[in-house]
Amino acid sequence: MNLHRNGRTALVLALVVVVGMAFRVSWNALRDIAGAIGADDTAATLYPFVVDGLMALALIATLVLAGRDRTFALRVLAAYTIASLVLNYVHGLVPELHDRSVDWGRLADWDPANWALVLLATSLPVGSIYFGSDLVAKVLHHRPTPITTPTANQEDSTGIERNRSRSDLMESTPGPITPNVKPLPRAVAVGFLKSTIPAKPLPAIESAPVVQPIARRAVAAESTRPRRATGRVPDVARSPRPKRTPDELLAEARKATADWPDARLTAEGIRREVRTSPANARTLRDTLRAERGLLVA
Repeated sequence: MNLHRNGRTALVLALVVVVGMAFRVSWNALRDIAGAIGADDTAATLYPFVVDGLMALALIATLVLAGRDRTFALRVLAAYTIASLVLNYVHGLVPELHDRSVDWGRLADWDPANWALVLLATSLPVGSIYFGSDLVAKVLHHRPTPITTPTANQEDSTGIERNRSRSDLMESTPGPITPNVKPLPRAVAVGFLKSTIPAKPLPAIESAPVVQPIARRAVAAESTRPRRATGRVPDVARSPRPKRTPDELLAEARKATADWPDARLTAEGIRREVRTSPANARTLRDTLRAERGLLVA
């Protein structure tokens, strides 16, 4: 662990040394360019820090930021690197810049190229103010994604899943199970009797699980009307009426039908009047008709 940390520290220090030496080489060219576009001695000395310093700032922002912000920092770094390269190239092509004997605002003989170079050299300080402020704001508002470390429970669960994925059985896969097949007897009907006679064995039928349908239970809807009593009425609910003998029924029938005409003398009329069963009513009707000398229908 210490070796890895020491290696990273040495790499960072080496990068700082290389960048410092490269800055010193570029500093001479950028200072001469700044003097050629009208900067005084102090401004020309600070001009390389504006260009190459923003490159270093963009490099640091690239290491810190992520996503779109990191892409923006990379673009700023690439743009200022190209601009510094162009100005260093112009410094190498124009020997007069080394002695500062060139006219102010004259970086190339061809006018369009000279205008473009002067515009590039004068716009870099303004761009450093804008892009540098934006990069610093992005770095200050950046919230790094927290790195979650696995807890003890997660490590245990991971270990359990790994153990489950392995097969602890040393035996091979068992062979297919042969179903128990039995011949079914054939039912033969003789008249109204059915006897089970063992007939010729049927072909072997593999036993398969029978899926029983789920019976649906019907739920009766609730009704607000009172339910009528059905079936046999209990003895407790019946009226305490004494049972009459045939003679008593005949006497009551004679008394009730004494003034009845012959046409009204029916079993239904006697049953309603005496309140007896239909069989007793028919017997009483026949008896009363016989007493009146009427033919029994």
